[in-house]
Amino acid sequence: MLTHALPSRADQKRALGLSTVSFTACFAVWTIFSIIGVAIKDELGLTESQFGLLVATPILTGSITRLFLGVWTERYGGRIVFATQMILTALATWALTLAHSYTMYLVAALGIGLAGGSFIIGVAYVSRWYEAGRQGTALGIFGAGNVGAAVTKFVAPFVMVAFGWHGVAYVWAAGLALMGIVFYLFAKDDPQIVERRAKGTRAPSFAEQFAPLKNLQVWRFSLYYFFVFGAFVALALWMPHYLIDVYGLDVTTAGMSAAAFSLSASLFRAYGGHLSDKFGARSVMYWTFGFSLVLLFMLSYPPTDYVIHGAEGPIAFSTSMDRWPFVFILFVLGFFMSLGKAAVFKHIPVYYPQHVGAVGGLVGMIGGLGGFVLPIVFGAALDLTGIYTSCFAILFVLVAVALAWMHLSIRAMERSAHGEALDRLPALPEMQEIHDPTRTAMARVLDDWRPEDATFWQEKGRRIARRNLWISIPALLLAFAVWMVWSVVVARLPAIGFEFSTAQLFWLAALPGLSGATLRIFYSFMVPIFGGRLWTTLSTASLLLPAMGIGYAVQNPDTPYLIFLTLALLCGFGGGNFASSMANIAFFFPKAEKGNALALNAGLGNLGVSVMQFLVPIVITAGVFGAMGGAPQTLSDGGRLWMQNAGFVWVPFIILATAAAWVGMNDIADARASFREQAIIFSRKHNWLMCVLYTGTFGSFIGYSAGFPLLTKLAFPEVNALSFVFLGPLVGALSRAGTGWISDRFGGGRVTFWTFGGMILSVLGVIAALGAGSFAGFFAGFMALFFLTGVGNASTFQMIPAIMGREVPRLMPELGAADVRRQTERESAAIIAFTSAIAAYGAFFIPKAYGTSISMTGGPVAALWGFLAFYVACLAITWVFYTRPGGLLHDIERGSAKPVLASQPAQ
Repeated sequence: MLTHALPSRADQKRALGLSTVSFTACFAVWTIFSIIGVAIKDELGLTESQFGLLVATPILTGSITRLFLGVWTERYGGRIVFATQMILTALATWALTLAHSYTMYLVAALGIGLAGGSFIIGVAYVSRWYEAGRQGTALGIFGAGNVGAAVTKFVAPFVMVAFGWHGVAYVWAAGLALMGIVFYLFAKDDPQIVERRAKGTRAPSFAEQFAPLKNLQVWRFSLYYFFVFGAFVALALWMPHYLIDVYGLDVTTAGMSAAAFSLSASLFRAYGGHLSDKFGARSVMYWTFGFSLVLLFMLSYPPTDYVIHGAEGPIAFSTSMDRWPFVFILFVLGFFMSLGKAAVFKHIPVYYPQHVGAVGGLVGMIGGLGGFVLPIVFGAALDLTGIYTSCFAILFVLVAVALAWMHLSIRAMERSAHGEALDRLPALPEMQEIHDPTRTAMARVLDDWRPEDATFWQEKGRRIARRNLWISIPALLLAFAVWMVWSVVVARLPAIGFEFSTAQLFWLAALPGLSGATLRIFYSFMVPIFGGRLWTTLSTASLLLPAMGIGYAVQNPDTPYLIFLTLALLCGFGGGNFASSMANIAFFFPKAEKGNALALNAGLGNLGVSVMQFLVPIVITAGVFGAMGGAPQTLSDGGRLWMQNAGFVWVPFIILATAAAWVGMNDIADARASFREQAIIFSRKHNWLMCVLYTGTFGSFIGYSAGFPLLTKLAFPEVNALSFVFLGPLVGALSRAGTGWISDRFGGGRVTFWTFGGMILSVLGVIAALGAGSFAGFFAGFMALFFLTGVGNASTFQMIPAIMGREVPRLMPELGAADVRRQTERESAAIIAFTSAIAAYGAFFIPKAYGTSISMTGGPVAALWGFLAFYVACLAITWVFYTRPGGLLHDIERGSAKPVLASQPAQ
């Protein structure tokens, strides 16, 4: 936004025209590997993985450098930064022709990635020339420089046919260098730089420039751009390969067809800027996400054959999308993505006029990273499912999440401005005549809840809180059982006729951890939004889907791998429940009993893993459900298994737990909070540090639990692993529930520090045992690890209330004592839930690390060395920030503040 005299129209057009042409040239260079990469792959004989890394490297560096280039543009001006960036990129493109090894190609590709950073330079530069009412149109015209990707796809194939791929590199490098010189000679310094120099005003500091990045809104904009731009880059790179494989086109025809998408996703960006100025960026984003959702559903539907058993015989038909309808729908998708790209960057100069470079740099970086991450995800999805349209299904889910987040955020803003008026409206228009807001009452809601009031607690509160706790524990136990049941099922699939590779089995073992951890992020905030009673009921009932699905899928060896992938992801429902369960119980108890309650909820809930690993091997050996459960599977040695019982055995208990939650639990009115109110934890440094530490403890516990059965079976095939692997999770769960007093007595920080020290020694013991082929040493090392993870789970959660008890008064000194207590409890509960979400990714990464280590080195030892290095990092974090003299918890745990902790038992 301009704070000085408006520049002349001629100067505005000069800045916009030079920037747009320069950006077009940069984008043409940035996507050069989409054409010449095929020739380089053949020339070097690269594998698919090596080729994918080479193509993705410029996208990665182009994305990361956006943040820094945006900041430098704000400080030094777009004229010098843009010109320098283009000349350096041209030199890297020319250096590509001198490379003679794969490593040298990667180094040159790093330099070529600078071309992708040009976008944020242009945004920061152009926005300073235009007033707010015309910035959307100007930035839309500039962003149309994305058409450079189409230029490369149109022209480069013909140049490559005539002069080889070296010729393409020479021409593109020369053109970009010439454009860099022209820009430096003919562009002018932007008005803000000129004004700053005239007044002698200092440039903003890096701290001032990066300050807005703590706002959650900035990260929401980043998600939008991850789709509209990141997916555009990913599809621009992926489509030639897709068209060649699916429709059998040659490289020239595939490039021309893919260019139709690149054209529409670029040229109409200028129109998107005009629409954003006229109708508002928010409306344009609704159009973008809404139409994209429909178009991606059409693109993601794979060719399918149907057979309907009709009255007069089978009726067969099939669905598929031919090439030209595919290209047309892709063109329309590109059109709406181009509108969205303009709309996202219309928001930034309006909300952050003094921080366009930093905020736009972050948004652009996240968007660019989409161009790096998504092709890798597309490839992994294709390898896992064998379905080419899986790439569009992934984007469909991404758009759905972005649309939901945007809509909920807008609704939250509306409710903040008109909350009382909205509350007076009925749920449905038809209820207007009978709706009486003064008589509306929510069932089983505790409007008066004062657990810190001793009289209230003794007379009423303890009884209600304990009832909710003892209903929550079995529900959480079942959630853990269903979440981890896959680890046992996967280990037995080959024995009952499923011919999956080792890599496929490890993927199945890892995916529940991935989905469970991801769901925890969302579940962390659900209880204050929906209420603990309703959310516990719904989340417990959702466990029926994977439990029953497993029971049916394992009965037929012809069940497709895709079905098992889906069931593995659905098992993640159980993993998500932990975050919401802990957040819910935290609200019920006073500080003096909160720790013990959470320790019981978490520790006994964690027992679900060992209960499952103990019970499932028993129930699969007998026809527990008779004819209703299905026929047994015959093993190669003549034995029989009822593998379906691994899923069916939980169904009656899930139904009972669901009913108990609905009938017996309560909601607390004061515990309600919007996502916006809870989201303050994302700006808290210690939230992220505790995420790392809890990943080291709980992430290890759940990851080892998921991978222990399969790892034991592979490392010691002569041992019947399923008969005792339940002991590890059992030890970890009981140690968590029973060692909270240690953290109370000695301090959570100190206990966490020594726990990581013990885990380092235990991993060394496991590595030594594997080298010696000693099962006893291997088992003892893992039992020690499981015990220590339980101790660390309790001690890290004990640290969080103490940390926030110190941080909230410091960060929010304007709050009174009661408000400080309320804010501390709210942030502590949110951090407890959120750290559990991040840590749960251990259930994915640890089994996956085993699989990767085995495939690359022939054994799991490399993965264990990686875990050891991570524990060393956790040890250092605990010491530096919390337990060293001067650390945040040092004086609390060693003297003056000791009585405060006495009322906060370990969790």
